[in-house]
This record gives sequence, structure tokens and C-alpha cells, in this order.
Amino acid sequence: MDASRRSPPADTGAAASLHAALTLALAGARAGGERVALALSGGRDSVALLDVAASVCASMGVELVALHVHHGLSAHADEWAAFSARAAGARGIAFAQQRVHLQAAPPQGIEAAARDARYAALAALAKAAGARMVLLAHHQDDQAETLLLQLLRGAGPRGLAAMAPMHEANGIIWLRPWLDVPRALIEAYGRDRALHHVEDDSNVDTRYRRNALRTQVVPALRSLAPGYPGTLARAAAHQAEAATLLHDLARIDAAPHYDGHSLARAALCELAPERARNVLRWFLHERGLAPPSASRLAALFHQLRNARAGAAVRLCHAGREIGLYRERIHAHLPAPAWYEAHWAGGAPLRLPHGELHAVPAAGGPVDLDRLFAAGVVVRSRSGGERLRPRPDSPTRALKEVLREAALAPWDRAAVPLVFAGGTLAVVPGVAVDAAFHAAAGARSGALLWHPHPGAVPPHVAHGGPLG
Repeated sequence: MDASRRSPPADTGAAASLHAALTLALAGARAGGERVALALSGGRDSVALLDVAASVCASMGVELVALHVHHGLSAHADEWAAFSARAAGARGIAFAQQRVHLQAAPPQGIEAAARDARYAALAALAKAAGARMVLLAHHQDDQAETLLLQLLRGAGPRGLAAMAPMHEANGIIWLRPWLDVPRALIEAYGRDRALHHVEDDSNVDTRYRRNALRTQVVPALRSLAPGYPGTLARAAAHQAEAATLLHDLARIDAAPHYDGHSLARAALCELAPERARNVLRWFLHERGLAPPSASRLAALFHQLRNARAGAAVRLCHAGREIGLYRERIHAHLPAPAWYEAHWAGGAPLRLPHGELHAVPAAGGPVDLDRLFAAGVVVRSRSGGERLRPRPDSPTRALKEVLREAALAPWDRAAVPLVFAGGTLAVVPGVAVDAAFHAAAGARSGALLWHPHPGAVPPHVAHGGPLG
């Protein structure tokens, strides 16, 4: 039986410090009385966190569930999953795991892909378990290493802030209670408690930059700066404060120009260049886009700020389009290449880039019964479409109707077209063919188009193994 099962935690300095840090973090996150998840890889750090959390959560009335992500990258992955399940079971803690499959890639690519897959799987497992919070075993040494890696990338204050003690993303609160705890203290706790853990063989593979840094650079830093890793962790905290101040300044500068969706180009033209770039970086963050590199930000800033007055500009970044139209900057999803779907009109129609709703309403422009009785097909634009917006007018080219509606070019490309009986009947929010206008006594309504947001939720701030 595991030593943690035989006896309560020893009252050592390591135990007291680790228990206090976790208790304080859970109390600050208002976790009392709810279910909390813990990322358990089976490594030393996550096993120590599991051991401490089993005691702390029980004393706080918090239900704990351990989550394991099976990457399948190592020949020992099955053993690690089995070990993690036993470690949780020995402490009476519920356990869940998920397998992820990664595409072959160079070492740095595998590292990033595994990290992203791990966080996505943990978020899915936590939601399935009814937990809104996930505990991660990152510690002070991980924080220092992350700062060094970000320095090597040439990152700014946000990147140099490294990992946040608490961060919300993808509907989950990610809590790192031991960011101020050095690895040596966790190792001491493991020895005191005679805890067993698994060793990831990839941790000695110096093709991975973090491992190379840990084995080749950190020892030299420790000899030069006895305060390592605490000094670098403090530096990361200073950068986090600077990043917060820059964020606040950008919000103040953007306030007269930002409507919650788009940014007036005037913000980039009226401010000093460094503050204007800060606003653009803030805008991309607000719209959920990954932070651009310094060179990419400079290119976006130059093209948007120096575009000819009234010009429509479309740029690409992080899988999204950055568009300038009528002097406002937008971040949006590109329109899908092609789609076609039959729709009965009862439930909303889900399309690749949004949802279409049929909403009954007195005085609405569409005769819903006539529309759906004719058989509705919704598809993307292919060119050459025409409709007759008024009974007393000839048919008109759709491109003219869309241009007169003052839609941005990307919105013209993305708007779904509703055909009934082979006729273009409705362009949601723009026009209704006269044959489907609602007459007196008809069941009238409207077709409402709800595009997906032009951005994705910010990804969880990360760096380092899960322990």
C-alpha cells in the first residue's frame, strides 16, 4: 500500500509549505464545496500535488477528481496511465483519462502539439466530470525555465510573464498553486512521504529546448545566481504587472474607438506609434487571436495604418482575417469554401461558420409557411445569383443588392443564401424575394443569421510539463 495511505502527512517544513500554498490558492479561487480536477501525469510533481490535494480538499469539503491524458508517444504510456489510476484509487479519488492522437512532427512540433492536445483533453475531461477548475503542478523552477524560453523567443512583457497562478480559458479555471514553490521542496516532500512516481524518458531528450535548457544552462545559472529560480520567478511577476498596465493603457486608448467588435482605424493614426501598436495588440487579444510576433505586428500595423483612405484591406493572421472596411478594423473567420444543407425550419440550422434561425414574428418580412413548403436549401454563394426584392421591380444581381446593403466584403462572402423551390428566396438581414413576402394573415417571421464570432477563445497560458 502507498505510504500516503498508511499515515497522515508528516508535519515537516515541506509538507506545511505545500499544504499552505494549496489551501491559500483554493480559498482564493473560491473552490470550497465544489468539485475540482487535478492533472495527473504520474510524474513526481503531479503525484505530490495529488497527495497534498487529497488531504487539503477533504478538509475544505472539496471533491477531487484526477485526470490523466494518454498521449501514446512513449512505449511506457500505458504503464503511466495504469500507475496514475492506482495512485488516485489508493487515495479514494475518482479518476478519468483520455487518449489523444498526435501527428508526426519534428521534436519542437511534437512538444507544442502534445501540450495543446493535453490542455484540450483536460478541459474536456474536467467538464465531463462537472469540475470548473483544474489544478496544475507547475512550480517555481518551471516558471523560471518558461521565462528563459520566452526570452530566447524575444517575447514582450506578456510572454515574459510566463505562467499565471490562475487563468481562465476554454470555460475552465487553471490553477497553479505551487508557482512560488521550488522544485527542491516538492522533492523533499516526496522523500518524506516515500511517494512513488514515474519517470518520463523524454525528459532527458535534449532535442527539446526545455530539456536542453534544464540540463545545460540551469546548472550554470544556479552557480552564478544562488537565488535561482526565485529571482527569475520574481522577474516574471514584474513582467506580469507590466503586461497588465500595458493592457489597461490600451483599453483606455481604444475606448473612444472600440465598439466591442471592431476598432476604428483612427486609433492607429492618432496615437504615437508605440501606443498604437499596443492598441492593435490589445485588439487582437480581445478578439481572441494568438499574439503576433513583433515582425508580424509591425507588418499588420504598417498595412492598416497606411492603407489608402476608404480602402478595403484583408490580411491574414492566426487562421483569421484582419479586415479594414469603411475605416474600421475587424477580425473575422474566413468564409467556408462551399456548403449546402437542407432545412425544415424547426431547429436552427448549423453551418460551418454560424447558425440560421427561423423566428416567427408579427409583421416579419417572410411568409414562413410558403417558404418551407417549397423546400428550403441553404448554400454559399457561387456567383450569378439574382432575386426580385419588390413586386414592381425586375430581378437584380445579388452582388448589387449586397453592395447597396453596405456589407463588408467578407460579410458578403459569408452570408448564407436561402433557396426555396430552386429560387433565391431570402438573403438573411438583407433582402427577401417578392414571391415570399409575408401577406396579411400569413404566418410571418424573419430569418436571422448568427455568424460565429470572428475569433476563438484565448488559449490557456502554458509552459512546461504537467508534472
